[in-house]
Amino acid sequence: MPSYLVETYLARGNAGERAARERRARSAADELTRVSFDHSIHVPEDETCFFVFDAPSSEDALLAAERAQLEPMRIVEAVSSSTPKEDS
Repeated sequence: MPSYLVETYLARGNAGERAARERRARSAADELTRVSFDHSIHVPEDETCFFVFDAPSSEDALLAAERAQLEPMRIVEAVSSSTPKEDS
């Protein structure tokens, strides 16, 4: 399933708000059977916070972000460089 970065504004000194937004993102994704919340990335210097959702489409990721009241500025598909761990 594709991953989507949801870009939001988050002020530099407001790290506590990130945790609250993560809780709302997780809760909103749990309500939607086809979406899951993965993690967030806060870039304080740029006052930007990205929320990563696994979803079938950008529209599904947008729906989760809106339900979580994240006020998304942009949503883009993201490709991870990590690979699954192989059994030893």
